[in-house]
Amino acid sequence: MQTGNVQPPVTETPEATATSHSAPLENPVQGFVRAFLRHRSAVIGSGLVLIFIILALVAPVITPYDYTEPSPDTLAAPSAEHWFGTDDLGRDIFTRIVYGSRISLWVGFASIVGSVVVGSFLGLIAGFYGKWQDTLISRLFDIMLAFPSILLAIAIVAMLGPGLNNALIAIAIINIPTFGRLMRSRVLSVKAEDFVLAARAIGMKDSRILWHHILPNCWTPIMVQGTLSFATAVIEVAALGFLGLGAQPPDPEWGTMLSDARDYLQLAPWTMIFPGVAIMITVLGFNLLGDGLRDIFDPRMKQ
Repeated sequence: MQTGNVQPPVTETPEATATSHSAPLENPVQGFVRAFLRHRSAVIGSGLVLIFIILALVAPVITPYDYTEPSPDTLAAPSAEHWFGTDDLGRDIFTRIVYGSRISLWVGFASIVGSVVVGSFLGLIAGFYGKWQDTLISRLFDIMLAFPSILLAIAIVAMLGPGLNNALIAIAIINIPTFGRLMRSRVLSVKAEDFVLAARAIGMKDSRILWHHILPNCWTPIMVQGTLSFATAVIEVAALGFLGLGAQPPDPEWGTMLSDARDYLQLAPWTMIFPGVAIMITVLGFNLLGDGLRDIFDPRMKQ
């Protein structure tokens, strides 16, 4: 009777077992940084935003002039002395643009944070509890969205009075429905997940479910939308300033600078070009950054 050769059982060493069965898990922060650095638009957008943040922080160091003090050198062309030229009052345009970045970034940040907090809270209540709370909050959002955002902002500032703080409040209010509806839709999706149903089954309180289970799973789209809305807020504060409803002279707000330079477009075009370019680059930076974050956080984009 012929028998085949019987191979001895293969035994794995502890080192081989660890290598084959326990691949190291990637740190989420490291994974995000790696994905972020691979996304060209996100890197470019963050670079543009970082430039204006740095300019806003070091404005007193890099600007040799007072942005409010007039001089006899009016409507001077760009030169080695005045890089971006001067305006109709002889003020250095580069200095005013650098200080204007402080206003635009501050208004954009404060207004978006306010709208995120209020809108997310209302959307959380509407999506989680439903019933009359959802009906009331959703109809409020629908009414606000029925008006063009800039017209609603103008109406709010007209009631409160012109000024930078009132413009900030108006921009925060008109962005509340965007974050509220986004949060509501996300909550409706998350609260149907098994882990939320299990938390309800064991008798967990609604407040604990909201803050420990639902809210942490809803922040990703809110963060992406907040970055994109930051760009919109910069445009809105410039629009209000252009109409004379935002920052008041002599504050160096970019929209106000465009409004002051309207009469000198042909005589001194640099008085409008450089503030306009500053608005364009800032908005472009936040849009690229927001698009990049959306692509990174969206699982379908990863595939």
